[in-house]
Amino acid sequence: MTFDLVAQDPQSKARAGVVHTAHGAIQTPIFMPVGTAGTVKAVQQRDLKDDIKAQIILGNTYHLYLRPGLDVLRQAGGLHKFNGWDRPILTDSGGYQVYSLSGTRKIKEEGVKFRSHIDGSQHLFSPEGVMDIQRTIGADIMMAFDECTPWPCEYDYAARSLDMTHRWLKRCIERFDSTEGHYGYQQTLFPIVQGSTFKDLRVKSAEFVAEQQREGNAIGGLSVGEPAELMYEMTELVCDILPQDKPRYLMGVGTPANILENIALGVDMFDCVMPTRNARNGMLFTTQGIINITNKKWATDFEPIDRELGGYVSTFYSRSYVRHLFQSQEMLGPQIASIHNLSFYLWLVGQARERILAGTFREWKDKMVKQVMTRL
Repeated sequence: MTFDLVAQDPQSKARAGVVHTAHGAIQTPIFMPVGTAGTVKAVQQRDLKDDIKAQIILGNTYHLYLRPGLDVLRQAGGLHKFNGWDRPILTDSGGYQVYSLSGTRKIKEEGVKFRSHIDGSQHLFSPEGVMDIQRTIGADIMMAFDECTPWPCEYDYAARSLDMTHRWLKRCIERFDSTEGHYGYQQTLFPIVQGSTFKDLRVKSAEFVAEQQREGNAIGGLSVGEPAELMYEMTELVCDILPQDKPRYLMGVGTPANILENIALGVDMFDCVMPTRNARNGMLFTTQGIINITNKKWATDFEPIDRELGGYVSTFYSRSYVRHLFQSQEMLGPQIASIHNLSFYLWLVGQARERILAGTFREWKDKMVKQVMTRL
């Protein structure tokens, strides 16, 4: 994997670049739809390509390991062949899922022992094992195994966790560098910066990660409940340390405003379940603001969901009709909403890229942050 830094906004730290992978190029800044179990919920690959214009999607090591399992993925020829997605894929290492299973897991130096949420069976995730699993899944970009600390978090715990995450990273790198991909193309490994919301720990982690000289780097442990201003403070601190010539991925972020503000701080890559999860509950993100499509005010609004956004789904279906689908509990409603929201997120980062290339990002961003978060 390689990264070309194409442009830098003159009034912020926003960047435009291109990530080159074995399955194609990714223009940054980019939003990556989350396909936890090998599928972006309620969305076909055709819609991801044609209407949403996704350039890369995510899979999750924890979920794919449990179901369909490594034997199925290996026989299929990897996740790309299994789900029919021929563009880049990134896999999260499962560290966040292990964090969220706090009642059924034990963290030790060896790794993490946990019980499956499916059948209660016991499993061990070690740094080496997670590298092997991601080799079998076949993602273009693999994430290092780490511990995502909760917020708020005691300093002593965050410090101990960080040291262990760094030791795990060295083990991940050693295993990754001593193995090859299974399917005839190159994969790459991203380390993850941790350290909760403590400045000295974030600096320590960012410096340690930068020293590993991998092809890209990630920032984890944010968007876990901390105030947005703390997130931005930690992100800016870390981005100022991580190499300029490598892509930076802020994990699990976030709202449209979060994405725009973090682009301004130097982040290149984002993912979040929000556009699809909120879509299934009737929240639509539009170029003018946020719509709760289940509200009665939309019952006789026959305008398209978002004419300015473009795309088939956003301009073909009326707000009134989509509301009717939700009221009738028709599965087409969440499908339309999911495609629309993802289209909006990809539109938003695409517009950001255009403004960065034109040197007008900062002024546009300040205006859009207010606009896209307005409740209509």
